[in-house]
Amino acid sequence: MSSNDTATSTLDEATGASDGLMIEALGLSKYYGQFVAIEQVNFSVPSGQVAAFLGPNGAGKSTTMKLLTGYLAPSEGRARIGGHDVAEERLAASRLIGYMPEGGPLYYEMTPQALLSYAGAARGLSKTELAERTEYVVDKCSLTSVWGKAIGKLSRGYKQRVGMAQALLHDPEVLILDEPTSGLDPNQVAQVRDLIQDLSQNKTILLSTHILREVQAICDRVILINSGRIVFDGPVGDLGANSDAMESQFRDLTTSDD
Repeated sequence: MSSNDTATSTLDEATGASDGLMIEALGLSKYYGQFVAIEQVNFSVPSGQVAAFLGPNGAGKSTTMKLLTGYLAPSEGRARIGGHDVAEERLAASRLIGYMPEGGPLYYEMTPQALLSYAGAARGLSKTELAERTEYVVDKCSLTSVWGKAIGKLSRGYKQRVGMAQALLHDPEVLILDEPTSGLDPNQVAQVRDLIQDLSQNKTILLSTHILREVQAICDRVILINSGRIVFDGPVGDLGANSDAMESQFRDLTTSDD
């Protein structure tokens, strides 16, 4: 057994494997030659929890999310979604995930209507399911006014909303959202916050954001990564009683190493 398998088995025993856990990072590492993107990242998110995934730019947030969703293969370690190994049970894991990466990817020549129809077909939704889910996401993401416009001509905020709609389309149990409020105005940010709070009633959510007051408003827990390693994992209140205290603690935890 390799050292990585030993570490994973040890962590499985400590956590009860995937019992009640919807998102698991088990010793995840990603190397690009000599460059270490992330190393030995371990955390798990239980069913129904909203976890904020924080860190400075370049800390490894997006890399970790791509590993969890199967968009990247790890150099070491495993990712599990709903107990399914992302590498070995890719289709089973992907059925449970709604993933919104930062800045896309979207087909800019398509309209929101065409994109959601395409995504629904790819997900194997029936015509009835697609119609019902499309109606839901169009309402929740406020897409009616741009329904027939080319995505490439939409504002950044509307592109974000289209990305959120495709992530929600198949009604996944797990949402992994990378900067979902990026480019949105304050009213739109409030709408997304309300939507995430509503979705948290029956979904597990891992949310990357730079807006600490949003973390306080909608998240149960904070996982903080710096230089590719987890440096804090605990309740939101343990990071700070308010956004100013959280910002101070954030700086302390992410500037101690060059």
